Parts: sequence; C-alpha cells; structure tokens
Amino acid sequence: MKNVCDRFLKYVSFDTQSDESTGLTPSTSKQMVFAKELAKELENIGLEEITLDEHAYLMATLPSNTDKAVPTIGFIAHLDTSPDMSGKDVQPRIVGNYDGSDIVLCAEDKIILSPKEFPELESYLGQDLIVTNGKTLLGADDKAGIAEIITAIAYLKDHPEIKHGKIRIAFTPDEEIGLGASKFDVPFFACDWAYTMDGGEIGELEYENFNAAGVKIIIKGRNVHPGYAKNKMLNAQHLAMRFASMLPHEQRPEHTAGYEGFFHLTAMNGTVEEASLSYIVRDHDKTLFDNRLKQLQEIVNYLNTLYPAAIVMEIKQQYKNMREIIFPRMHIIDLASQAMEAVGVMPLIRPIRGGTDGCQLSFKGLPCPNIFAGGRNFHGRYEFVSVQSMEKAAEVIVKIAEINYQNIS
Repeated sequence: MKNVCDRFLKYVSFDTQSDESTGLTPSTSKQMVFAKELAKELENIGLEEITLDEHAYLMATLPSNTDKAVPTIGFIAHLDTSPDMSGKDVQPRIVGNYDGSDIVLCAEDKIILSPKEFPELESYLGQDLIVTNGKTLLGADDKAGIAEIITAIAYLKDHPEIKHGKIRIAFTPDEEIGLGASKFDVPFFACDWAYTMDGGEIGELEYENFNAAGVKIIIKGRNVHPGYAKNKMLNAQHLAMRFASMLPHEQRPEHTAGYEGFFHLTAMNGTVEEASLSYIVRDHDKTLFDNRLKQLQEIVNYLNTLYPAAIVMEIKQQYKNMREIIFPRMHIIDLASQAMEAVGVMPLIRPIRGGTDGCQLSFKGLPCPNIFAGGRNFHGRYEFVSVQSMEKAAEVIVKIAEINYQNIS
C-alpha cells in the first residue's frame, strides 16, 4: 500500500478544477487530460473493459478470479477539485512524524496550519501529513480516493491468492459542482452496489445525507425619488432584510450539527428596485425538510399580504437522503464495517452534512454509501491528508473485496 502516497503526489500535479459556469460535461477540459492519463495507468496495470467516454467518465474492470457467483461491487472517486480555490501548480510537502506543533505553510504570507485553529491535528501525532504551500488547495478531495482505489486494485491484481469477484471502478467529473452522477451510466457500470471513496477522517462510513434544495427569493421594490418617497417607496433591500430576519437564527449552519438541518443564506444582491436572497435548505428528515420549504413559503405569503405581489420564491430540488435506498440493504454497510475492523480501523458511522455522488447514484439504481479517503479541511489552503489514512483506505478496499468473496463461500 506504500504506492498510494507516490500516486497521490503525482495526481495532485494535475489541475482539474471544475467550473459550474460552462454548462459542459466535463465542465473543464483539464479533467479529461487527467482522465486520459489515468486510463493509460489502468491499462499498464492490466485492467480490462477500460472505457473513457466523451464526458470524461472513466470505467474499468478487475475480473473475478473465482468460479463462484460473487456480487459485483464498484469503487468510485471524482476527478475534479473544488472551484472554491485554485488547484493549479499544487506544491505538496510531506511533514514526517508530525509532532503536534504549528505547520508553516507559507512563511512569507504567514499562513500557518495550527492545532489552535484546527484541533483535529492532535489526532495525527506521529503520522506523515501531506500539506500545501498555502497558495492552493491540496486536492485530497478526491485524488486521495483515486490513489487509494488504483493502489488497491493493483494490489489485488498482483496477489491472485486473494479471491474476489468482479470489481468495477469509475472516476467521474464535476462532483464538486453537483454533476458527478448526471451522466453516469449505471446499467453500463453493472454493479450490485458500490462505494464512493470520498469521505474525510479515517473510519468514516456514511449512508445518510441531507435532503437538499436551492431557494431563490426575488423581491420587487418601487423606487421613487427619496425626497418625495413618503407612502410611495418600497425598498426591496429592506424587505429582503426583513425576510431574512423572520427565519430562526439558531437554524443557520453555524449553529447546527449532527442531524440538525438549516437555512443557509449563500448570497444576497439588491437595489431599491429589486433584491434577491439565495438559500440552500437542508435536513436529513424528509418531513422536516418539507416543513422548511413550507415555512419559507408562509413567510412569502405573509409579506405579500403586506406588499402585494412583491415576492416570488423559486425552488430547485437538488438531492435526497440515500438512507431510504441503503437502509433496506444494510449488508452493504455491514460489509464495509467488517472490512474496516479487520484492518484495525474503527468505523465511524454518521450522517453526511452534505451530499455525494453516491446519493444521486443510489436513486439511479446503484446503492452507493461513502467511505473515508483521509483528507481534512477540504476546498482550501489548509487541506491536508495523512499518508497512513490513505494506506488504510486502500487496505479497506482490498478487504471489502476479500470478505465479499468469503461471504459467498
């Protein structure tokens, strides 16, 4: 599993940042460049049924090495990195045998990865951490997942004494802009179930995610010269602020955790004449989620009684909680838990406070929970990943394949 670090360091040299403004798949051509390089690597390893379509969905097969009828499982990771920060010219550095002190990422700009601000560092004493130079994100989300999958599959290919069924792997574009599953050909992938390798800290195993919607509140005002505005002007910006103040402040992201949902104001724009508020709405519980949307509509209705036809609400449904797909098939989670325990990892089964490709794939017919890839502080300059966590993730993949065969035997 030592090869996982070398692979990761090579992969982060590819700039694969996605861009939601292009309307294309992949949203950036540089994702295809990376996919083509990975396809060559998979061919050199000796995998079969390697396909790379025009949308940068790369798939391959490690054939079964047994005559037994073993369920076909898949492992999935995404090619792109977040639009939130540049992934160009990433300069990773390994901090060996981390001692718990501050890690200076960039002395010139005084960018420091400190356990005072990031207390999770205390869990990595003695481990080897890969960090940035403070000028880019690292790309562990999700190039760590790609490195782990390829390392594990190469290991299985080189160790035929480990019996396993057919294994499919896939690397997808544009996960970071919510489109990773949009053109994923589930029937062609042909798996009984799969796992995304896209989680954070070691041990994470997730099969519950938010129900999610995007909501835009559009407010029409009435602009009049302020010197003559009495009883005439309707300032759309003030009405926008009034709308925002009517939502419970304790139900914002900064005040919630675990299974608690939220209203998150992501953008606000306005003039006297027109203003808008953009929200993302999240909740694990479907009834509570529906009630949140209802609550927004009730505020719109109330304000429209005071200011007729001033406010319009637009809702865009984004994704649903994959729990309803996975829960009847908990053997998928049990298998992953057993594999983690077998390689000395304590499973941390908890809800995702977000969404993954796996939730969309689950509703497209491919049950697909999420397993840790080891990275922390995604999407920014303070991102890091433990080499030991990546090695354990690769071991978990191998063990899942092995136990999947043993369960049939």
